[in-house]
Amino acid sequence: MMAAPILKEVVRQHAEMAALLWTIYDRHLLFPNENPDLDAERLARLIERIEAHLDGLVVAGAEGEEIARERFEEYPERGELFVVQVLKTKKRPILVADFDMPRVRRWLEQNLPPEP
Repeated sequence: MMAAPILKEVVRQHAEMAALLWTIYDRHLLFPNENPDLDAERLARLIERIEAHLDGLVVAGAEGEEIARERFEEYPERGELFVVQVLKTKKRPILVADFDMPRVRRWLEQNLPPEP
C-alpha cells in the first residue's frame, strides 16, 4: 500500500497556523485582560486548533518537521521555534494545555537566535 502524498502547501499552512495560534495563546496567558472576548470557550477552541495544526504536521512525518524548520529559518520567531521543538517530542497526543508555560517560555528565550 502506497503512502498518501504530502500536500506541502497544506503542511506549510499547518506550520504557520500552529505558530501564530500558539503565539496568540501564549500572549493571552501573559495578558489575560488584553482580549476580554477570549473567554473560556474560545480559549478551549484556540487550544483545539493549535493541537489540530500540530497533528497535521505530525501526520506529515519527516516532511512536516522539515517544513516547520524551513518556516523557522525564514521567520525565527517564538511561535515557529515552539512548533519545531514540539515536533521533536515523541509524546503523543500533543496536549497544549499540559505544557509548563513558564518553562516553555524560558527555553524559547534561551534558544531563539539573537535579533540582528
